[in-house]
Amino acid sequence: MKLSDGVEWALHCATVLAAVPPDRGLTAAKLAEFHDVPSAYLAKHLQALTRAGIFEAVPGRRGGYRLARPASEISVLDVVDAVEGRLRPFLCSEIRQRGPVAGPKSDYRKACGISRVMYDAENAYRDVLKHTSLTDLITGLMADAPHAAVRGATWLQKELSS
Repeated sequence: MKLSDGVEWALHCATVLAAVPPDRGLTAAKLAEFHDVPSAYLAKHLQALTRAGIFEAVPGRRGGYRLARPASEISVLDVVDAVEGRLRPFLCSEIRQRGPVAGPKSDYRKACGISRVMYDAENAYRDVLKHTSLTDLITGLMADAPHAAVRGATWLQKELSS
């Protein structure tokens, strides 16, 4: 399964927005600058996250985007579904019911082993994402790259004070 770049970008933006005070916002342009990604493409994903209730748009001079609820209440799955949609990556077309060896429909009452394995794998993947919050991601990011986290916090503080 291949997820779009938008998922990575959205998750990184969400971790940055978790540090934005509740009365402030960060513009799409600033989020794009922070991550050095195209602003127009990022804006499309920010809008999807807003429609999904993960981000909220704040109007005005100090406006932009911010988290719509606490980081601990937003799962990675929430972000993935907002950006990618809830389409299943595997759809069984019941190929075993076609061709010269196909039997009557009554021979195929149970799902085949292939579809069961694929759906079990998807459910396990989604379960991990569902039980990983933005707070968990932030904790990991800070532990994995503490110097980058400090640089990010310094940049964010400068942007929010201007």
